[in-house]
Order: sequence, then C-alpha cells, then structure tokens
Amino acid sequence: MRELVELLFPTRCLLCQRHGDLVCEACLCSLPLLTGPVCTTCGSPAAAGCRECVGRRLGFRSARSAVGYRRDVARAVGAWKEGGAWRMARVAARIIVGVVPRPAADAVTSVPPDRERALWRGHDPAGALAHELARTWQLPHQRLLERRLRVAPQKELDAERRRTNLASAFRACGRVPQAVVIIDDVYTTGATASVAALTLREAGARSVDVITFARTLRSRRPDDPARSSASVAQLESDR
Repeated sequence: MRELVELLFPTRCLLCQRHGDLVCEACLCSLPLLTGPVCTTCGSPAAAGCRECVGRRLGFRSARSAVGYRRDVARAVGAWKEGGAWRMARVAARIIVGVVPRPAADAVTSVPPDRERALWRGHDPAGALAHELARTWQLPHQRLLERRLRVAPQKELDAERRRTNLASAFRACGRVPQAVVIIDDVYTTGATASVAALTLREAGARSVDVITFARTLRSRRPDDPARSSASVAQLESDR
C-alpha cells in the first residue's frame, strides 16, 4: 500500500520541492541550525546581550529552538501545519534532538490548537511534535493545557497586542507536575509561550521551559536570508 501511495503521490522535499524524502539530505545539511550562542532566556542567537527579551516579564524560564525561521523553513512549516504534511512532526523532532539538549522536566506538553483550526487541519502539529519528543526523551507526554476561548489570529498583531489578545486564553487541566516543557512549532514573539507557561505556573508548576522547532530571527541586514520579512510572516505561526 505504501508503495502504491508513493507511486501515485511521490514525496517531494518540503523545502526545495525535489522528489525524494520529506526533507532531502541537501536541505537537512543547509538548515539554519541554532547551534551557536543563544540568549539563555528566549533562545535568540546572541553572543552577548539580547534585545528581544530585555525588559519583558516572560512566563517561562527558558526557550530554545532548533532552526531559524527563514523562507524555506517557513514553506515547510506551512505545508506541515496547513497542507497536511503530518509526517513532518517526526522529522522536526529528530532535528530538535540534534540541537537542543534533553530538558530536565517531569513531563512534556504542547500549546493546544484552536478547536476550529484543529478540525480544519485534521491534526495537531504541536501535539504530534510533543509526542515524538517525549518518546525520544523517555518523558511522559501529558495534556496539561486547553483553550479557554477563541482568540484573533496572532500573525497580524504586534507584540503588545499579541499579549493582550492572549490574556486568559488557556487553562490548566489535570495534575500539573513541578517541571514542565512546552512544545510548539514556531516561536515568533514568545507571547503565546509566555501565557501558556504562566498558566502552568499558576496551576502549580515551579519551572516551565519552552522548546520549538523554529523561531523567527531579527536582523538589521536586509540581505540576511534568515531575516523576518512580510512574505515569511504570512506563513508564521500564531505564536
């Protein structure tokens, strides 16, 4: 059956569109991995000092991401989330494990999707990624958050309006352990991750860390291939 499906619908690389693996070897080797110095709080590439989280009160202890959110990565994330490329969760998990150290946590959870959006997509990308990572790290995968209300799409809002938009968007469910790691697909401004982490802390967690597959990068250089742009923003997560 798998051979028939591949014959009728051959796999294309989500980044370069060539026939082959879901992410081909060449694209894997060229991914903008965030393996260098990063901010110990928000995970932004920063050898010294960080302008992204300075002066902000973030709900999580630390955030780490595996790759920079440039155009080809945004294309892959868009296909994963909106195009039904659900197998990308396993690929993303392998990439994360190669970059981000295993967290010191009691449980792994994920940012829950909007109910209507999840029904439309037919899958939960962040939840599937959390499942793969929990299995690899041999940690319990628990559903600890749920949506309390539907919020406006985040991608068209600035950082301050994102925080206001997300206020009281989540509630904790189940027994929240002491140390939790929240998994999501993309870290944009950190607004969603911060509110989700604060919700878990209010429910009893002492420390909450965040791990995502990708994160947006801020750059002054207009020719930087990893620089956030309007075209990339159109595919950004509502994070």
